[in-house]
Amino acid sequence: MDWSSKISESSDFESGARECLAAIEADLKVQPHLLIAFVSPDFQAFYQDLPELVSEYFPETTLIGCSGNGVIGEGIEVENRPGIALTAAIMPDVSITPFHITGSELPDGDQPPEKWESLVKVKRDSEPKFIILADPFTVEIQSLIKGMDYAFPDSTIIGGIASGGSQPGSNAIYLNGTTDRGVAGIALNGNVEIDTIVAQGCKPIGSLMRITECERNILTSLDDKSPFTVLSEIYNQLSEPDQQLFQNSLFLGTVTDPFIDTPTTKDFLIRNIVGANPDEGKLAIGEMLREGQLVQFHLRDSNTSSENLKIMLESYNSDDSEHDQFGALLFSCLGRGSYLYGEANHDTDMFKEIVGEIPLTGFFCNGEVGPVGESTYVHGYTSSFGIIKPKNLL
Repeated sequence: MDWSSKISESSDFESGARECLAAIEADLKVQPHLLIAFVSPDFQAFYQDLPELVSEYFPETTLIGCSGNGVIGEGIEVENRPGIALTAAIMPDVSITPFHITGSELPDGDQPPEKWESLVKVKRDSEPKFIILADPFTVEIQSLIKGMDYAFPDSTIIGGIASGGSQPGSNAIYLNGTTDRGVAGIALNGNVEIDTIVAQGCKPIGSLMRITECERNILTSLDDKSPFTVLSEIYNQLSEPDQQLFQNSLFLGTVTDPFIDTPTTKDFLIRNIVGANPDEGKLAIGEMLREGQLVQFHLRDSNTSSENLKIMLESYNSDDSEHDQFGALLFSCLGRGSYLYGEANHDTDMFKEIVGEIPLTGFFCNGEVGPVGESTYVHGYTSSFGIIKPKNLL
């Protein structure tokens, strides 16, 4: 594999796109098999022009991409100003199958895997790897992911929800052409792997506990105690800075795998506390719960997010000598970047420092798609990396 990542901060759309395309052409020398594009909302009036420009340089290349309120290319984060980020790959011995899904096409929950195979145009026994990019207004992305997990249990799914537009029809979704609805996806088969790093940016507080009573997403008992009793005990043990965070940055981490008794950072799915009723002793969580499930409360701020990212990146093992065949995608939350850290390039700089100089491209999302344990989820406040590499290194 050979990858090239480019970014332009030109305020002129065509000039910026051509700048990136010409630089990729000079890097790769031959027609790439795949090109992934992310475009800032400054260029909303020109979204539809990108496929024709790409085709001018690379007429046989598969294009996928979307709009993003902040784009990432060459390991550089461009926020709150015009930006175009493109990455392209030569992928020998890899089959690229594009697919587009609208909300009305999603199979019902009781449909067999064959329905999903037909929808994404690949068979489960080929163990495809998926990249998906979704419009936030026209498809229920979590239902899609749940169905794909069910139909393709041995596959990896990464991606993000387009951003930059605040109403239906205001985002771009690219799949060789341009649309403003549904999900664009590609299935990769053959000599390809996607390694994932999902950094949810939280630190645990208190102790690991079991849910002893719940109903759907309503939590009413932890280790036979009211969740409010537990929270009061935790609060009294916190430092003053953490007590301040407790007021507005409190989350619940759930262990999704019932066979894990001693979870590590990567085993927790972090979810919002979306409601509270102290009189009835009930907490509403942004995730379905089950009795017996291990959970732990978490806090998030810039320091904890930075430390969590460092831990997750350091846990990734790769062969540095083979990085010249790797490419990476970063799907980062709109709430991260300079908004969280007060400076640009925090996550990308740390990635380069710890993992290495891999061509890194992505965007700031309305929701980030990546696995925790054996299942795939839509996250918030997360940086979800996908490192794409040959399965069999040459």
